[in-house]
Parts: sequence; structure tokens; C-alpha cells
Amino acid sequence: MTIEWRYTAEQDLGILSVSGYLGPDAVRRFAGAVGWVVGRGSGPVIVDLTGLRGWSAEGQLAITEAARRLAAAGRSLELAAIPADGSLVPHGDYPPIPVHPDRAGALTAHSTRHGEPVKGRHEWRTTGWRADEPRA
Repeated sequence: MTIEWRYTAEQDLGILSVSGYLGPDAVRRFAGAVGWVVGRGSGPVIVDLTGLRGWSAEGQLAITEAARRLAAAGRSLELAAIPADGSLVPHGDYPPIPVHPDRAGALTAHSTRHGEPVKGRHEWRTTGWRADEPRA
């Protein structure tokens, strides 16, 4: 079992939506998505886990490693809607990872546009991402 992902980059915020199960078989694909994110966009990255069915210890470690990679690139990682079956506790020298209860809460925390239209939006996704999924 693996994951599907979609990355939306706005002018000062990125949203990486992940669906499926983030287990040992999906860690490489997730790391590839994070590599894509590191090279595109700017500002904080919200990892939206609304569509995630669950994660393993390896999946949680992949999240903390993503936070480290993004921090090295001058960006931060935040989580929205973590799976109900666990919490994320970064170990060692990993950067802190803010957790929001849901996607709307994460976006509200970064709301600086006051109703202005979003400029410069770009989106990339895996081919398995359903086209009818809500946009960021």
C-alpha cells in the first residue's frame, strides 16, 4: 500500500496533501514528494493528512525527517489533521512541528491575505490523485 500526494504552492505557503497509508512501503514516495516541495515554492509547508488512513512508526519518522529537510532549506513544516491512531513526537534534534486539528485551522493560522485572491498558485500531483479532490 502506498500514498498519493498533491502539492499546491502559493506565494508564501505550500500545502502537501497526502492520502493513503504512510507505512514502510510509502516512505520513499513521501520522501520524493518532500524533495519536490523543497525545490518549489517558499514559506511554511502544511502537510494535510486529512486523506491519510493511518501511518506507521516509519511513516512518522518520515514526517520528522521531512521537517529536518525543510528546515535545512529555510522552511518549516506543520501538520493538519493527523491520524487519530497516534501523535507525532519528534525525536532528537528535529525542529518542532506545529499540529493543527484540521486543514481549515492550519490555513487560518496563515491567513494574511484578508480575502485577497491568491496570486501565483501552482499545483503538482501524483497521477493517482483523484481529480475531484478539493483544491487547496
